[in-house]
Amino acid sequence: MITVDHESTTPPFEQVRGQLAFHIRSGVLEAGTRLPSIRQLAVDLRLAPGTVARAFSELEGAGLIRSDRRGARVQDIEVTVGDNLRAVTIEFVRSAKEDQLPLEDALSMITAVWT
Repeated sequence: MITVDHESTTPPFEQVRGQLAFHIRSGVLEAGTRLPSIRQLAVDLRLAPGTVARAFSELEGAGLIRSDRRGARVQDIEVTVGDNLRAVTIEFVRSAKEDQLPLEDALSMITAVWT
């Protein structure tokens, strides 16, 4: 579900944070879903635990997850169409930038799909 491109210019914590936020806002990860421990996710993604901890901290600050001694769980958030669209847009822009796609080409892609 979550992958990290170690060659990307996007920092690993941001890749983890962005993907988890996308899955939460899009409803893939439902309220109450337990997330892997920081250590386990770090091992799975070949990252330092501090990197995953930073992503979790930002998600908690955004109100998307809550953490306690038993681990982290997805918060109950109201998902709206706007939230879903914003999450998808953020992911699209992130991917386009990683691929060094010019803005004009990205807009052309959207226009082609729109019509």
